[in-house]
Amino acid sequence: MPLTVLSDAEVRNLLLTLTRADIEDLQGTLGEALHSYSTGDTNSPCSASHQPRQTAIKRNGVTTLFMPASTGTTVGMKIVSLEQADAPSRKQSSTTSQKGSISTPDGASPLKSVTSDLGSMTISPASTLASEETTSSSGSKGSIDGSSFRPPASIASSQSTTPKGSVAVFDSKGNPQGIVNAEELTAFRTALAATFLVRKRHHCHTVTVFGAGKQAYWHIRLALLLRGDDIKHVNIINRSFERAIRLMKAFQITDDSPDKGKWRKDVKFSTMSPDFGEYGRLLKEEVRKADVLFCCTPSAEPLFPAEFLTSREGQRKGRYISAIGSYTPHMCELHPDILKVAVKHDGHHHHHKHAKQGGVVIVDSLESSLKEAGEVIQAKLKPDQLVEIGELIMIKKAARKEVELGGEGEGGLWEWLTRGNVIYKSVGMGLMDLVVAGELIRYARERNLGVTVEDF
Repeated sequence: MPLTVLSDAEVRNLLLTLTRADIEDLQGTLGEALHSYSTGDTNSPCSASHQPRQTAIKRNGVTTLFMPASTGTTVGMKIVSLEQADAPSRKQSSTTSQKGSISTPDGASPLKSVTSDLGSMTISPASTLASEETTSSSGSKGSIDGSSFRPPASIASSQSTTPKGSVAVFDSKGNPQGIVNAEELTAFRTALAATFLVRKRHHCHTVTVFGAGKQAYWHIRLALLLRGDDIKHVNIINRSFERAIRLMKAFQITDDSPDKGKWRKDVKFSTMSPDFGEYGRLLKEEVRKADVLFCCTPSAEPLFPAEFLTSREGQRKGRYISAIGSYTPHMCELHPDILKVAVKHDGHHHHHKHAKQGGVVIVDSLESSLKEAGEVIQAKLKPDQLVEIGELIMIKKAARKEVELGGEGEGGLWEWLTRGNVIYKSVGMGLMDLVVAGELIRYARERNLGVTVEDF
């Protein structure tokens, strides 16, 4: 029985070779597993009843998670360790500049000097893009201008907050099939699920991302792979301006780039950090004009005021919002009021144009979200106000087919999913890791990547 071992570097190199067709196939496989998880049928191979509970050990400032899972054909466990973050700090970084200016540490050149380093990629400060396109009237009466907003406290750590560990995969009889490093895998599988609903959104013109780590990278990359012809702007908002620049450089196209021709060369990348003058006002513009919002930070406080999206002006357009960074009850990327508005059933007529609300928040696991998702817990949402993405995937397919046949599509469900305000909240499951790890092992063997021991 062969055993395949994939290091973190090998996982990343393999993931970078995946095409749009590969990503869609992986999403299909993951979607079937998540649907099986959500059916409630004990005969379903990935049923929630077959997923053992995860457990944790906390010692010396490190939390180690044990996440067992079963797909019916494979069993396995993800073991990852996370260093506990230091106490939040509001101390401004060394890059803080005077109001109205943009600077970098150690006497480095300002943002304009970065443009030439990225060749064909266009980079503009967020303030420029905010003035180019604004989908709301930021000065409307009764709508806050963001000037008083203070960014969330920094969650500092002497080490990376990326989980360290691996996923062990066995067949149904216990024969080992592979060991996959979990660092890059975790970020990828999270983005894979988060971009499910991006594929059919009617408007993906502007994508705004909070964060500049691995999660942010894979959310951007998959969005561009799946919707690159539609995306015109990618806006990165991060506490560290330098990290945001490094993330943008990761998408640079050069003559020697293996991705040459696969990415749109005219996508505009912009970045913004709290070091910018009038940060709150510019933040409001970036959030308001976004068609897709990816929140990828381990924040203990909301990344922006609820009023940016809950006010009358904020609800004029539909957005897809994915929040995957917070994973404990005290953490919160989205203000709870945003979730409360999303689940509110409002039958009144409005005199202004507004986006359709679905009445629910989409989650990966109902049970886990009610226990671990800070936004869900702090908004005091009830089980009937949540729907698992696995359940929604099949309903969505049925609704789409009904629309194609001339029907209404499950009472407007398709309209909401493609044009309305949709919020997806994920805390992660071992099942997702096991499914994706199994597929990566298959890809690795087909492409002769990694290390395979034939008679283990």
